[in-house]
Amino acid sequence: MSLDLTVKVHPTVLFQIVDAYERRSQDKARIIGTLLGTYEKNGVEVTNCFCVPHAETQEELFIKMDFASEMYELHQQVAPLEMMVGWFATGPEVTDHSVLIHTYYSKQAKCPTPIHLTLDTIMANGRMSWKAYISNPMGVPGGTGGTMFSPVPVELVAHSAELVGMNVAQNTKYSKTKTFEPESDLSQFTGAVRNIEEMIDHLTAYVDGVLSGTTEPDATVGRQLLDMVHSVPKMSQEQFDEMLNSNIK
Repeated sequence: MSLDLTVKVHPTVLFQIVDAYERRSQDKARIIGTLLGTYEKNGVEVTNCFCVPHAETQEELFIKMDFASEMYELHQQVAPLEMMVGWFATGPEVTDHSVLIHTYYSKQAKCPTPIHLTLDTIMANGRMSWKAYISNPMGVPGGTGGTMFSPVPVELVAHSAELVGMNVAQNTKYSKTKTFEPESDLSQFTGAVRNIEEMIDHLTAYVDGVLSGTTEPDATVGRQLLDMVHSVPKMSQEQFDEMLNSNIK
């Protein structure tokens, strides 16, 4: 698989990994598991995962491969579109055992080019970061071959429902009781309008800066702005008012 690919990870996947890590046995330093999702052009979208029991020391590694296969088959009955796309492990770095685990996933028929996702649950750098890798063969012709893990870009993406849950979870950190009362529909609508106003102000400041020469223009941003303008439906003031009123309870 090309190094040009991008790995897109949904927040629910990260939540599942962290939850499983918190529930692990105290004698386990980390957890591993299977990543599920879909392949797309120049990328992989990770939408689900499940843990795989394992035991390891510095010298030995034992993984319940039968469990991983059975869980995947059961998951296929519920969500047949979610394929096996790789595996995850908690911890900040790739370990010596990673090659062995990666070899197993590489041999799976549904996962010819697996990705490896690491989630730093011990926050070695002061924050919970994540990285993605793909493997590449290395060595000289006729010599002993090896495997090298190459990092690839990772993006955090979310569906609308996931964003709602993330916003609620985000608000709990400002509460002393770590709880948050869901807002009413009107409060949510008001907050959404306020966020749109802030984004428009930020966008206007960027455009004004480019026009005045104080901000360096970015062709990618310009194309995105053009696409955004073209996506706005053309309607009269009466049509807009009717659409707005019909969607307000």
